[in-house]
Amino acid sequence: MEKKVAYWRKQGMKIGKECHLETMSFSTEPYLIEIGDHVAIAYGTFLITHDGGIWCFRDEIKNGDVFGKIKIGNNVLIGTNCIILPNTIIGDNCIIGAGSVVRGKFPDNSVILGNPAKVVLSMSMQKLFYKQNPGLMNTSNLSWEEKQKTIKKHFNIQ
Repeated sequence: MEKKVAYWRKQGMKIGKECHLETMSFSTEPYLIEIGDHVAIAYGTFLITHDGGIWCFRDEIKNGDVFGKIKIGNNVLIGTNCIILPNTIIGDNCIIGAGSVVRGKFPDNSVILGNPAKVVLSMSMQKLFYKQNPGLMNTSNLSWEEKQKTIKKHFNIQ
């Protein structure tokens, strides 16, 4: 992953520290993308910095292109198969739900879902839901084998 991040930075993308960036795709303008610190972007996410719809007006708007920046704050999780469109600002401490299509400005501490994406609840409420979730387990520090054993025991799987 470090090789990919180094390549993207060389192309002009601003990427903060301690990010976990799965396979993602982005437009031909990586220099219009800024990713904060401690950001996780899951598999299949697209970061799109131009609006191809102008193509429909090519006879009236000769040689026209429309671009927009994307800014992702600090401590953000973007779920699998999201699309982040031009002129989008995602605040700090946000979760973007899988499959969301995101365009616009979103405040700090938000859980954002849907197509079109919208704020559905605060991060403080999401944390409360996680703390009450019967599937919550302390496994992130375990080996793969220990983690598997713990999960199977929790769900009564032989």
